Amino acid sequence: MKWTKIIPLTALIVLAFSTSAFGQCKAFAKKQCLPELGNYTHDGNYHAAVLVEGEEAELYKTFYSDMEYRVAIVGEDKLPAIEFSVMDANRNVLYSNKEHNYASTWDFRLEASQQLKLVIKVTKFNAADEMPANGCVSIMFGFKM
Repeated sequence: MKWTKIIPLTALIVLAFSTSAFGQCKAFAKKQCLPELGNYTHDGNYHAAVLVEGEEAELYKTFYSDMEYRVAIVGEDKLPAIEFSVMDANRNVLYSNKEHNYASTWDFRLEASQQLKLVIKVTKFNAADEMPANGCVSIMFGFKM
């Protein structure tokens, strides 16, 4: 009887905290990442998550030919550099910001429509015995026709 009350309560608490974290990250995305799109039109989607040093996330997105795109990836100031790479379906790396001083944006145009994979990684700067930093990381896409 006791367990039937504890499990739903625990699930509710976890849901409340994850919803709160997502809401905070969405607000961070609007405030910090959206301006990085500049004169590109935002696609209307807010991709944001709380990541920890050394953690990786993947995102798949379809891009269409003959359009200019900008991808913007911004992490909270308390995080180390955010590394991201863009790969095609054959896992060929089309872009890596590691080779560009961890730039937060990349502008591109594709000759053919295709789905691309973005891999986002929070680099490490803390020693092994220190608590790893965590914070919001936001990814936004803009386009021009």
